[in-house]
Amino acid sequence: MTKYVLVADDQAGIRFLLDTIIRESGLEPVLAANGKEAVEKAKKYRPELIFLDIRMPVMDGVEALSKIKEEGIDACVVLMSAYTDESFLDRARNIGFSRFLRKPFDLNDVRTILRAV
Repeated sequence: MTKYVLVADDQAGIRFLLDTIIRESGLEPVLAANGKEAVEKAKKYRPELIFLDIRMPVMDGVEALSKIKEEGIDACVVLMSAYTDESFLDRARNIGFSRFLRKPFDLNDVRTILRAV
């Protein structure tokens, strides 16, 4: 059975980097450039793990997280951001996420998360 990992980030470089690491881990990446796309792909692929940028166009990561949870998708969610906006994190805490990665992140941290899947 294929294990999908959703990466939602508006920065193409981050998507490319995570895509490469996910493939190296033997998992199947699914990429999204904004929160709306992330929700659509989460519904379609039902990923086990989601890397979700907080600040994205169209729909931010916290709103996307809320909609993904509403769909009953029980994935491990890793929020990512270069910013430490506590209001975003407070909203996200109320919804529920597994981990927070501050950008730029350590690739070994990403590999550790992937191994846990």
